[in-house]
Amino acid sequence: MNAGAQAPVICVDGPSGSGKGTVCRLLMQALGWHLLDSGALYRLVALAAARAEVALDDEPTLARLAADLDVQFDATAAGAEKIMLEGEDVTREVRQEHTGEAASRVAALPLVREALLARQRDFQRLPGLVADGRDMGTVVFPEAPLKIFLTASAEERASRRHKQLKEMGFDASLAGLAEEIRVRDERDAGRAVSPLVPAEDAVCVDTTGIPVDGVMARIRELVQARGLD
Repeated sequence: MNAGAQAPVICVDGPSGSGKGTVCRLLMQALGWHLLDSGALYRLVALAAARAEVALDDEPTLARLAADLDVQFDATAAGAEKIMLEGEDVTREVRQEHTGEAASRVAALPLVREALLARQRDFQRLPGLVADGRDMGTVVFPEAPLKIFLTASAEERASRRHKQLKEMGFDASLAGLAEEIRVRDERDAGRAVSPLVPAEDAVCVDTTGIPVDGVMARIRELVQARGLD
């Protein structure tokens, strides 16, 4: 067993817009741990495919792109996310809505998920890892000492996403976002490989109507109860 395999992992799973990204960045900074944004990995595959003009149903080529990604996750001094692909800051491109829709299609492909599994596990390094995703607790890190499943109503998740896109300077339809979230939820929950479901030992936290400070207070209680702080 290598040193990385002994590093503790906190898994934070849940659907898009449930608050995973914000919670994970704050938790990473509070603990001084590493961060894995697995959802961004699939968005990066989709972005790399678009740049290389690879069709989203070309599973073998997409899997090769996934295996060769040069990516780094970080946060700015203000706590905002920062995603680097081959040394280039692609945060803005990665978070565009059409990239997320393409990522959801890419994530349903078994060869792509297999290619990214080892990449995701390589992020497990001392002093610890905060893993943000949809199957972190069920597939990637099933032995993690703390698994959290965040959720929120579809209406609130669409509203949050709408606000985020507006702040980034993108125009978006609230009704359109709500429909995209509904379709994505159905696809993620119904896919044959790694469907979006809570791990049996996950703690479910509904963030609907709860400010970030309130969610983080609950998360800190869970972290302390597991002796991970």
